[in-house]
Amino acid sequence: MRRVASRWVLHVDLDQFVAAVELRRRPELVGLPVVVGGDGDPRRPRQVVATATYEARERGVRSGVPMARALRLCPDAVFLPHDAAAYDAASAEVMAVLRHLEADVPVDVEVLGWDEAFLGCETDDPQGLAETVRAAVRGATGLSCAVGIGDNRLRAKTATGFAKPGGIARLTAEDWDAVMGERPVRELWGVGPRTSARLAALGVTTVAELARADHVLLAEHFGPATGPWLVLLGRGRSGADVDPTPWRARSVSHETTFPTDLRTAAEVREAVAHLAARVAHDAAADGRAVVRVAVKARTRPFLTSTRSVPLRPPLQGDAVTATGAVTDAALAALDRFPGGAGEPGDDGVLARPVRLLGVRAELVTDGDDGR
Repeated sequence: MRRVASRWVLHVDLDQFVAAVELRRRPELVGLPVVVGGDGDPRRPRQVVATATYEARERGVRSGVPMARALRLCPDAVFLPHDAAAYDAASAEVMAVLRHLEADVPVDVEVLGWDEAFLGCETDDPQGLAETVRAAVRGATGLSCAVGIGDNRLRAKTATGFAKPGGIARLTAEDWDAVMGERPVRELWGVGPRTSARLAALGVTTVAELARADHVLLAEHFGPATGPWLVLLGRGRSGADVDPTPWRARSVSHETTFPTDLRTAAEVREAVAHLAARVAHDAAADGRAVVRVAVKARTRPFLTSTRSVPLRPPLQGDAVTATGAVTDAALAALDRFPGGAGEPGDDGVLARPVRLLGVRAELVTDGDDGR
């Protein structure tokens, strides 16, 4: 009697994606410590590592490390500039391979970002499908990927952590407790450092402890939705199925870290207006209405704050750029910061030297009327 095929989720995660794209076009660098970030000059201030090859990671170089520190840790590394357009193109190649996979069963593909995607399918051989995926990606693009197999999205993504680099791993309800129970909650998808610290304050430090936690207690501390959801995470449960609907960004944004701090209100306003103009151009090209504009500011000593204002009515298409509404809204959001219109010496957040500014336009999402 033939077995009935089960619903499986595969999580595909490209190995050291950004670095791998650089190595693909510079094969002479394979096996060397390579660091990618900023404009590629580690001596310029305020640039951080986007990614590094495994050879550089062994020397302590990680994403988010200042480039200057990466140079000290690995002075013989090859430093390369971050090239977003190249990574966009490589990602599109991979996702096209996944969407047109020559498999024995239909596969739904949900793109999560540049370097990862979920695949949903009904099959009695998920291992064989995972091997097909790895071979197809390698053959068509030259890039390596790890594949996690699970009976839901959470378990599939968690399994990928055991599969990297370049392997295949499986995690299901049957072995979740044995594999994950004694691991720290920080290893769960969706649990960051802050949440982990708050859980620890309640005596919850492992996945097993989270699975047994009182959902009412967690609801009191994290909210009526988040608290019970955390308990479900501890039990390895996730309800969302793989959604093949093409992903669309919920916002467009630009931000800049300045080589030297901005110290006057005029400098800050000029920079915000410049960023807002770029955001308005991108929003107009997207075609969806802008419903809110936000400004992010990072000041010494590395304090980050955000303020936003709604656009009423929402603006769409050429109106976004023609009226300067995004710029006006961004400057209005800037004025909402404590000290937003002030000069150094005044009280407030922006009285401090400003090292980073960003502007974000939130867009109408599918099914939203923009009100």
